[in-house]
Amino acid sequence: MKGPTKQRVVRRFIILMTVATFVMFSFWAVVRNYGSAPPGDFEVREGDILLGDGVYEKALERFTAALEASPDHRGALMGRALVYLQTERHAEAEAEFTYLIDFLEKTLETDDGTGFAVLAAAHTNRGILYDRTGRYEKALADYIEALKIDEEALEGPNLLEKVIYGTPRPALVRDRAIYLQKQLALPEDQRLMRVPEKDAEHRMYKPF
Repeated sequence: MKGPTKQRVVRRFIILMTVATFVMFSFWAVVRNYGSAPPGDFEVREGDILLGDGVYEKALERFTAALEASPDHRGALMGRALVYLQTERHAEAEAEFTYLIDFLEKTLETDDGTGFAVLAAAHTNRGILYDRTGRYEKALADYIEALKIDEEALEGPNLLEKVIYGTPRPALVRDRAIYLQKQLALPEDQRLMRVPEKDAEHRMYKPF
């Protein structure tokens, strides 16, 4: 084999081996990450992406698969409840949020900051459900409980969430709680419980 031709073959071989090495390292990184993640986490991440894209039934399938791999996985319970909330399956959403709240209250350790953020979000999301269905006293009670548990977890969304949910100035839980409290203190015929342009700003909370 002549010199220039041999050099091209060697160069092509080096390039191919470099690409192959990169692909294999990437593959093993993914496998290692998947293998080391707790059961159900991978399915929850898949469901979360689908939920953000509005592909609700497929998201529900992934959250359910996560629960099959890890019963009482709190991210999966939250995700499934949010699917029910977004698809207006109110009875299922209420049952799922209530189960998650009860489960967390029984199992949370005092140093589990993420767990308390999930609990606060579960109360918030159940409050949103009650708010949407006209059960304002229950909504207010859940909002207050969420703020008592972890107000910091309920602050406005970061830049990524703003892009996903399209709400540049979301109504905070605190603001809605104050509004409801003021309206409920009025005589019933003077109350204004729904303000469509404000209500449209409400968003679900996803701490997982």
